[in-house]
Amino acid sequence: MISQDVAPYAVRLETARGRLHAEDDAPSRSPWQRDRDRVIHSAGFRTLQYKTQVFINHEGDFFRTRLTHSLEVAQIARSVARQLRLDEDLTEALALAHDLGHTPFGHAGEDALKLCMKDWGGFDHNTQSLRLVTHLEGRYHDFDGLNLTWETLEGLAKHNGPVRRPTPYLLEYDARHPLALESYASAEAQVAALSDDIAYHGHDLDDGLRAGLLEFDDIAGLPIVGEALRRAMEGARRGGPTESAKGGGEGANAGLGERYDRERRIRHETIRQVINVLVTDLTRQTRANIEALRPKSADDIRHAPRPVVAFSETIARDNKEIRKFLYARMYRHWKVNRMTRKARLATSEVFGILSEDPSLLPDGWRERAKAADDRERRRVVADYIAGMTDRFAMDEHRRLTELSMLG
Repeated sequence: MISQDVAPYAVRLETARGRLHAEDDAPSRSPWQRDRDRVIHSAGFRTLQYKTQVFINHEGDFFRTRLTHSLEVAQIARSVARQLRLDEDLTEALALAHDLGHTPFGHAGEDALKLCMKDWGGFDHNTQSLRLVTHLEGRYHDFDGLNLTWETLEGLAKHNGPVRRPTPYLLEYDARHPLALESYASAEAQVAALSDDIAYHGHDLDDGLRAGLLEFDDIAGLPIVGEALRRAMEGARRGGPTESAKGGGEGANAGLGERYDRERRIRHETIRQVINVLVTDLTRQTRANIEALRPKSADDIRHAPRPVVAFSETIARDNKEIRKFLYARMYRHWKVNRMTRKARLATSEVFGILSEDPSLLPDGWRERAKAADDRERRRVVADYIAGMTDRFAMDEHRRLTELSMLG
């Protein structure tokens, strides 16, 4: 018998709403442990390994991908959920699944598909995540998708809050399996959503510094980050690199190695402290919100007048400033802009070619497109492209546009 040690306002086994297609319970795993495991074993999750976060996959092996980002979100989310006595497995499942619908080339690929699908039902990576786990994953004899629990699907659909303007697919799915789109999601889903913010603030700063798009001086004036940087530099002055880090060399090369090691440690310590500040504030403010609301059930969280899981006003304001900085100085850096333009162009060209001539689609996809009307045919093409990795999308573009690439 599975047991829970969670707060009254957490999602609870005794009030779980089940799955669209009924299944027997597992004797050794909760429904949300099973959801997490199904996400991890899905094809969509594996492809995240080769989907970009900011940098295209081939630009470096040490930059974050959608997979490493999802793992970092899951670690933060589970830690926060434990402190708040929420269901950790549901929180982790949502954190791991939240980016399943992302296209190749990150937001550049999504922007291109949005434009391509503008007159055909649109494209949105959040809806695509839901579409993947409810329709596109084909692993079971009895149903399409992964047949995740109501609580996990609710969290995917509403982790950013009540859905005011649902997409056509979300409306279609909600008609079959109502997800109460007008309310907030569970506290577990809210934790996963803000853990996403914490993770990308930390790792995008880290990747930007590693790539040389940002320097320490650039971030010294940022709220939260600047103070973390000052503490990290003070720690470096007190400690210094280890003997093994110095490399044992002599002269200029030894000096360069020592400086590199010092800067690397400062960078890691800065990001560690930034994440710690954000997690600490999120947990403290959420506890205060819970104390004020006094929720007795997960539904009290869902029907609260505002999100219960939240940063303090000061930290929320600081986060906006960090986001604004990253947008201007990193996401719109001229080097990133060049790759973004090429990624949008490649995505649009592949979509146009395959929409005009679906006979070029591979087996399975070709048959689906052939049997569809104009609108659905374009949705099939969008599904096909959204499931590509960066590398596969680049190869597919070459195969469709370069005479030297046959097959």
